[in-house]
Amino acid sequence: MSRTITRSHLQKEVITSGHLSLVHFRTDWSGACHIIAPVYEDLSNSYKGKVDFFSIDVEQETGIGTELGVPEIPTILFFRDGEVVDRVVGLISRTILVTRIEHALTATNKNTF
Repeated sequence: MSRTITRSHLQKEVITSGHLSLVHFRTDWSGACHIIAPVYEDLSNSYKGKVDFFSIDVEQETGIGTELGVPEIPTILFFRDGEVVDRVVGLISRTILVTRIEHALTATNKNTF
C-alpha cells in the first residue's frame, strides 16, 4: 500500500532508505494522476516488502517538485540510497512501469536512467 508523505517525511522515509523507494508526484485535479493512481496502488501491493511506494501532493508540498526536477504531473521518481536512479513522466502503462521497477531492482549501477 502506498503512503502519502510530506516534505519532512521525504528525508527519513525515502532519502535515507537503503532500498528502492518510488515517489509519485501528483495533484488532486490531474486526470492523468487519477488514471495512474490505481495502477500505482496495485503495484504497491504486488511489490510489498521489496519496494516502498509513496506519493506527494505537489500543491500541498509547494516547491518540492521544482527542487527535485519534476517536469510535469504525474511523475514517479525512483530513489535508492538517497539518489534518483530512474524516473517516469506522464501517463504510462502498467507494463512499462513494471519493467522499470524490475530494472531498478536488479540494476547494479545507481544511475539507471
